Amino acid sequence: MTAELPKKLAAPFPGIWDRSYVASKVKTDPLYGAVHDELSGSTLRLLDLGCGLGLLAFYLRECGLAFPIHGVDYDPRKIASARKASAALKHTDLAFDTHDAREGLPEHTGNVTILDILQFFTPEEQEKLLGLAASRVAPGGKLVIRSGLRDSSRRFKVTVFCDYLAKFTFWMKAAPTHYPSAGDFERVLSPHGKVRVSPLWGGTPFNNHLIVLEKA
Repeated sequence: MTAELPKKLAAPFPGIWDRSYVASKVKTDPLYGAVHDELSGSTLRLLDLGCGLGLLAFYLRECGLAFPIHGVDYDPRKIASARKASAALKHTDLAFDTHDAREGLPEHTGNVTILDILQFFTPEEQEKLLGLAASRVAPGGKLVIRSGLRDSSRRFKVTVFCDYLAKFTFWMKAAPTHYPSAGDFERVLSPHGKVRVSPLWGGTPFNNHLIVLEKA
């Protein structure tokens, strides 16, 4: 990532809040580089569930990954912002749509990402979503997930607090419902392929982990 990239991706967004958020997120969050590393050797289409403002898609484009990306999110404001930013950045083969993953998933075969949204689903909804997402992964593809994991650590307590803070400041439309454990991911995803769970803390205080399902 170049030093100019955070400012470049932030520039198309209206309002100082969104621009500051985007620049800080791209600069400090280890998520985008980690997903890039997982998908850098692939040409498969990507379905990005809970895409928010579209930052993952924009980051991957700026880093040279050219496969088609379809981002969906249930917040129409964020989707509208993602579409405007995409047009301003002049990226191609990107699409952003409003969609609630509780109602099923779009037709898709390729790679799938689920980043920072599972805590807003009930355990039953999480299991259903993970199963549907795994079914959309093509042979040789990956399901890449970031989630806070439920455990007894201080990091987990900080994660919960900040998710509630995001709700109270209206950045997120919902409060957290349930945090999955590492064992939950292994149980649900192992029938579909090889599963890896590893910390993705970076310089943050959160209990975030990267979960990757690889299909043979």
